[in-house]
Amino acid sequence: MTRLARPGGTPHDRGPGAVQGCTANGRFQPPKTASSGRSTQCRNSDVQPVMFADMTPERTTESASFDGVFVPVVTPFLDDAELDLESLDVLCRKVLHEGAAGLVPLGTTGEAPALTADEALAVVGVAAQACREFDRSLIIGTGTNNTASTCARGELFSDFDQLIAYLVVAPYYVRPSEDGILAHYRRVAEASSVPILAYNVPYRTGRELSAQALIRLSEIPGVVGIKQAVGTLDAATLQLLAKAPQEFSVLAGDDAVAFALTLMGGRGAIAASAHVMTGTWVDMIDCGLANDIEGGRPLAETLLDVVEALFAEPNPAVIKGVLAAQGVIASGRVREPMTPGSSVAVQRALSAIDAATASS
Repeated sequence: MTRLARPGGTPHDRGPGAVQGCTANGRFQPPKTASSGRSTQCRNSDVQPVMFADMTPERTTESASFDGVFVPVVTPFLDDAELDLESLDVLCRKVLHEGAAGLVPLGTTGEAPALTADEALAVVGVAAQACREFDRSLIIGTGTNNTASTCARGELFSDFDQLIAYLVVAPYYVRPSEDGILAHYRRVAEASSVPILAYNVPYRTGRELSAQALIRLSEIPGVVGIKQAVGTLDAATLQLLAKAPQEFSVLAGDDAVAFALTLMGGRGAIAASAHVMTGTWVDMIDCGLANDIEGGRPLAETLLDVVEALFAEPNPAVIKGVLAAQGVIASGRVREPMTPGSSVAVQRALSAIDAATASS
């Protein structure tokens, strides 16, 4: 499979440990976009939630594409734990420049529970503006463990430009029955003007969904796909891939099996580890979508050690530490109750990235 050409080259053009666009002081300098012709770096005071309600086309389940790699962006903080919108802007533009199909703010990786409502709006505003300038897609995490609050949360974000779906996690902690989970998604979809992408992650929710429940979920009007993160490529996932409506998109939520899931009919991945080596991730998923095992398998094997290293400690601690070390964000700070990535784990991940970059 021919690798896709990207502005400024691909990760394969870089030396070990290099981050494309880094300045002499180690901070990543985002590229100029074709649409604006100006530097995309900005100060916190200049970054505001930008909405384009009058320019947003009518959304239909047929028009949105979930093919490719979506990055569930971290939420950068300064050392005093204040929101760092400048670093977020740099990060969003970096991964889009390297080929990501879109961004997913306010996910677990983005520490959404630790953000105020105003901070959440600011984060989405930065991501939406980057997606607009790069003409990429935006998926916003809006799920809670309460049906009414999930519906209300969706109303906050419905006018953002480039928005193609809400990512709605199955209700966590309260552990409803399968029928209760399906009723939750049915109610949320009915209340939303934006398509719903379900998120099945049993180790966080405490509730597994059977193959039968997953297939029923795929048939709910307005639920257009699922981020499937069950820890493996299991029989229930394979049943879903085989029996869901053709227009229903299954995205990998477990980074280590993303290539395999795509080969079996998935449309791509929402992958936290695609914060780094994004171009390699994009090439791998492109190979999967093209049924190119020979081209994609070496990329998947190259990325495996990186994936394992980035998840050695609770996410997103190590990813933030790596991004800070690479100069993409200013600090690896997380908000409590999360703790920063240990120096050992961050160094191990950086070494894995160096080795993977050198071999690709």
